[in-house]
Parts: sequence; structure tokens; C-alpha cells
Amino acid sequence: MVSQESKTSSRGSDRTDGSGNGSERKRARKSRPLDETSLRDLALSYVARFATTGAKLEGYLARKLRERGIAEDADGRVREIDVTGIVTRFIELGYIDDDAYARSKSRDLTARGYGARRVEQALWAAGVEEGVRADHTPGEADSRRAAILLAKKRRFGPYAPEADPDEAPEARHKRREKQVAAMLRAGHLYEHVAFVLEAATPEDLDEWLIEAEDEEETAKEAGSW
Repeated sequence: MVSQESKTSSRGSDRTDGSGNGSERKRARKSRPLDETSLRDLALSYVARFATTGAKLEGYLARKLRERGIAEDADGRVREIDVTGIVTRFIELGYIDDDAYARSKSRDLTARGYGARRVEQALWAAGVEEGVRADHTPGEADSRRAAILLAKKRRFGPYAPEADPDEAPEARHKRREKQVAAMLRAGHLYEHVAFVLEAATPEDLDEWLIEAEDEEETAKEAGSW
């Protein structure tokens, strides 16, 4: 006669074995070598989930091939997969558009208060070619707008709380250095940083921005003639 404890142990063991086999089968599916069809499916899934560039997709697919290898065909041969060809086809189909990516990324970063240098760095890291990066690097007005936005968010310059009249000069100087460093890390030009931090009132910054907007508008009108 089998005890209740033995039955319980046996059932638990069965469940464990079944679960373990299921996990092993799942891992096996995940690590199965790739052929061109399965690699293309991975590419489709990737571009459906993420805004990306041709270079980023190519890097992702190359990494997947390194991790999982290439499947043998029916004759037992391993044929190289044309990763660049897959990416090129995705670009032709409009699934990937580096120009649209650069435009969106630039707008997103400047709207968060980052300067032109950080935008250019982000586009370079994404594999966007130099000409496209240049087209979407923020101009003077957008750069000033982003610097003002960062100052508002971080309460720098004229947006800072009223200064303590008893604050030691050394502490004031140290705070200013930290603010300069923060704005430079965010990709802003030093002359923009200095102007923002030294502005007496928010209205001074508004005028500074309007000046750049007017200059860009004038240049645009002149170029249209």
C-alpha cells in the first residue's frame, strides 16, 4: 500500500519533471539556429516594437546570429544570410527611415531640454549618417529654447529661488559651477549656458529667444527669394 505522503511526493515529482521539460523545450526553441526566414521575422518584430535606424537593426540582427548561429539547410549545408540585404529591403519598404528617426529624436531631446551636442551624439550613436545628422541638429533658436527649458526645470538662473543674502561667496561659486557643468553635460554651448545663468529675469531670456527666432525667419525669407 502506497502512503499518502508517497503519492503526494510522486505527484509533486511529476509536476516538477513536466515543468522542467517545458522550460527546456522553451529554451531550445529560443536558442534554435536561424535561417533567413526566422531572422527576417525577428527583424519585423524589432521594427514593430522600436523606432530604429538601419544601422541599429543591422547590429541587432548580427548579434542574434552570433548568439544562435545559422541553421543548416536540407542538404546539411550552412549558407550565409545577407543581413545587409534584409535591412536594405526594410528601408525600401519604408519600415525604417533614418531621416524620420533623426527628426523625431531631435525633437524629443530638445523638448526635454537637451542641447545640440547631445542630439548630435545620440544620432551618431544610432548610426545616422553625417548628412542626416546635420539636417536635424537643432538650430540657434531651438538650442536657446532647450537651454531655457532646462533652466526652468532645474531652477537655474532667473528661475532659481531667491538667494540667501548671507550665503558665503564660496558656496555661491560652487553652486554656479555645478549648474554650468549640468548644462554642459546636457549638450549646451558654453555661451548659451553663461547667458542663461547670468540673465536677471525670465523676460531677458524670452527676448534672447525671440531674437534668434527673428533672425532665422529673416534668413528663411531671404532664401526663398
